[in-house]
Amino acid sequence: MDKLQGFLSAAGNATHGGAYPAGGPRADDDDWSEAAQHASHHAGDSGNADLFSNLLGALGQKKNRLADEDIDEDEAVRTHKKYFRDDDEDDADDRSMGSAAAMQALKMFTSGESGNTAKTSGQGAFVALAMAEASKLFDKKASQGKVSSGSSKESAVMQAGEVALKMYLKSQGGNQSSSSSSGGASGLLGLASKFL
Repeated sequence: MDKLQGFLSAAGNATHGGAYPAGGPRADDDDWSEAAQHASHHAGDSGNADLFSNLLGALGQKKNRLADEDIDEDEAVRTHKKYFRDDDEDDADDRSMGSAAAMQALKMFTSGESGNTAKTSGQGAFVALAMAEASKLFDKKASQGKVSSGSSKESAVMQAGEVALKMYLKSQGGNQSSSSSSGGASGLLGLASKFL
């Protein structure tokens, strides 16, 4: 789509990277406790495993509903450009930060910037990456005093997880159960190509 042209090729000013620890999510990606560890590792000082584990648990309960919801592509692209490429100085709300973080995760995941391997290329790893990016983005905006009132880190991280999960499920044709890790990665590449 024209509105997403050039998205994946634009590195923006976000250069986060780094490999996940060995032993990522299993191929079925239902082990969300490992996803929490991945998110914590990627977020560094911006998050901890308990935070991500609690939110991932809540997110898992929403899978069926999220599979039927559409992705707001316009918002995802607009907010990603705003926060990761232009470093916008306006106050940020949790919804927009979460959406931007999910799109950043898609870019990193499909370009290899996340250090994903065969064991970290599935649903859990992708959602974890989005949640970690949201956690870091929230802390960055908070340190600048640019977070809108009523917004919380938990809400921003949860929003990122929801959008990322919807992206993953859409990339799998709405399949509720995760396919193999390699299938998940290729599905996300297909989803990314639809955005161009």
